[in-house]
Amino acid sequence: MDKEKALILARKDPRKKETFDYSLEELKDLTKTAGGEVVSVLVQQLEKPHKAHYLGDGKLEEAAGIIEEHDIELVIINDELSPTQLRNITNRLEVRVIDRSQLILDIFAYRAKTKEGKLQVELAQLQYLLPRLSGQGVQLSRLGGGIGTRGPGETKLETDRRHIRRRIRDVRTRLDQVVEHRKQYRERRKENSAFQVAIVGYTNAGKTTFFNKITSADSLQEDKLFATLDPLTRQTQLPSGLEVLMSDTVGFIQHLPTTLIAAFRSTLEEVTEADFILHIVDASASDHDQHEKTVLSLLEELGAENLPRLTVYNKQDKVEGPFTPMEKPSVQTSFKDDRGVGDVLSAIEEVLSENWDPYHTYVKAEEGKFLKTLELNTLVYVREFLEERGEYVVRGYIDPLHPLRNKVIPKEHKDE
Repeated sequence: MDKEKALILARKDPRKKETFDYSLEELKDLTKTAGGEVVSVLVQQLEKPHKAHYLGDGKLEEAAGIIEEHDIELVIINDELSPTQLRNITNRLEVRVIDRSQLILDIFAYRAKTKEGKLQVELAQLQYLLPRLSGQGVQLSRLGGGIGTRGPGETKLETDRRHIRRRIRDVRTRLDQVVEHRKQYRERRKENSAFQVAIVGYTNAGKTTFFNKITSADSLQEDKLFATLDPLTRQTQLPSGLEVLMSDTVGFIQHLPTTLIAAFRSTLEEVTEADFILHIVDASASDHDQHEKTVLSLLEELGAENLPRLTVYNKQDKVEGPFTPMEKPSVQTSFKDDRGVGDVLSAIEEVLSENWDPYHTYVKAEEGKFLKTLELNTLVYVREFLEERGEYVVRGYIDPLHPLRNKVIPKEHKDE
């Protein structure tokens, strides 16, 4: 299939050179992920975008010449446009114009596979489209025919705002039912005292590679942005035997559209409901520190910034020169090497042992079932059979909130 030719237009704030350079490279990657080919990039230095046209007249004139010369079909703006800017640029350039947010929404629409994922993306797209209908004539006349047009169906949305509002209500109702089901599932996991680890990170950091290696899952694993959209949860064990539920979540990105964050709220709640955050970073990325800040900012927005956390600096095999971690506790590794996964699981146990309560208890030989329960629900580092007592001595660490705590730590020692 022929790739769609695209021209990127970007505004460069002279005060934010570093973040601009990275966001531009990222936009090129996003365009490639969506199936486009970046033919040309036009940049204008402006501290603030032009209210009506985003860029100045001269730069738009230059863009029109490039569009004609290279037969370009699509213009992508490296910002989120206002409805007025979108309408004016579309009328001026006479080709389809989409902004960064619409491109990200388009990729999400393509990647969504489950019922919940599709509903969430459709809701985000409809909420994005509603205030921008008057500027969408060119795009929507070709709905389903290119980048930025995948998603809400074949209806002539530009002529029927009421249809969109009705559809938003319908999607919300259906999504509420799915969200309720997810909530019940989470509550059941809590009742069973299952220890939950949420894997988070910037898109393409290696989350799914790690998830697949430890759980033998077959989720999509590609070197593309947003390869994983629908969250998966699988059971696995740490080296000590502790059973944990691992959830692979959607990749974060800079300037994630607000409609998307709102629509994916229930999916992102997998993070807030977790007991532990595993933050995976692509250490070889030139702007990995900015990636980290983006993820930490979103964790704060979700109210999950205070959960126990381990930062994994992945892809060390691609890192050139010395590397200094920004976060602690952390581990530096590469998932290309199978030992890398073991390093991470051991590091999780180290962090837990620092946060959990130590215990020392005895288990009678005939209480094998209880011994197994301890192994699956706590960090056991000593388990020895004492023949003279006919008992096992067990030492380890336990989650302070776990129901088993009362059985292994006597009440008089609880505050020690």
